[in-house]
Formats: sequence, C-alpha cells, structure tokens
Amino acid sequence: MTQFDETIDAAFEPLRGKPRVDGAAALVSNLADYGLIWVILALLKARRRGPDRRRAIVALGLAGVSSYMVNRAVKSAVQRQRPDEHLDASVRTPSSSSFPSGHTLAAWCTAVALAEPGPQTAAYVGFAGAVAASRVHLRAHHPSDVVGGAAIGALLGVALRPVIDRLAPGTRRRLARTAKGMGPEGYMLKRL
Repeated sequence: MTQFDETIDAAFEPLRGKPRVDGAAALVSNLADYGLIWVILALLKARRRGPDRRRAIVALGLAGVSSYMVNRAVKSAVQRQRPDEHLDASVRTPSSSSFPSGHTLAAWCTAVALAEPGPQTAAYVGFAGAVAASRVHLRAHHPSDVVGGAAIGALLGVALRPVIDRLAPGTRRRLARTAKGMGPEGYMLKRL
C-alpha cells in the first residue's frame, strides 16, 4: 500500500505549486464539500414537478445519509493518519481520519445514485473522479484513501439504485425488448 501511495503521490508532485492547478483542485474539493455540487444538481433535476423531482430528492437524500453513515463507520474502524503535509489551499482543514476519503465516497455514491443512464452518468462520474484527484493533489488524503472511497461509494450507489427505483420510479428510460415485429430492430425506448 505504501508503494502505491508513494508512486501516485509522486505523479501529482510536478503539478503541485502551480496556481491554476492548485486553484482548480481547491475549487473541485470545495464544490464537493458537504455535497454542495450534488445538491445543486439535484435541484436542477427537480426543477419541474413530477416523478423526476421525487426521484432526484430521494436519490440525493439516500446517497447523502448512507454515504455519511458508511464513511463514519469505516473511518472509526480504520483510524488512518492523514498525510503529513497538506497543500496550502483555500479548503476546509480535515479533522477526521484519512481512510476512506469522505469527499470521494460521497461523490461516487451520489454520482451513481443520482445520474440517469447515458451521458449524465459519464459527467457525474467524471466529476467524482475529479473530486478524488483533487483530494490527492491537495494532500488531504493518501491515494489509497481515494481509491477506497471511490470503490465503497460506487458500490453503495449501485446498492441504492433498486431502493431509489422502488421509492421513486421517475421517468427513467431504458431499452426494452418489444413484441415480435415491433420497431426496426425489435427494441424500442420505453418509459419506466
């Protein structure tokens, strides 16, 4: 684990101390702090009445509560010390133990739980990846902390999807097999 952390940390070192890169990492980290970006995205998804609003609210609530509880439980059990040096940036100073990265766990969980299939998933997961990278860049976490946070968060988000589907079906779309002879390929876009 130490070799992995040192190798990844060394890859980030040439980027540290560059004002634009440090500022971008701080911005991404701050947007993820307390789930701010996910609240904004859920509000955008919930701007119109109907099943999509309920789905966005349920997904955000379940992802927020469950990621917080899992993060606290794992941090309490592991009690890993944070990196010795933190990059001097305009971000909240972490006060909890290092493993897993709570920012990363929450970002991956919410990205998986909140996004609809397609380009939205890619965008949300891309931002979750940026959160993970920002936490390493800022030296708020060891690289293995963010890998663990991403894995736990993604699995938690996947586990929450059926619960969200049951509580708030929404208007999620998927390809469904149609009756023989219907549609050019035997498939059609179906509203759920």
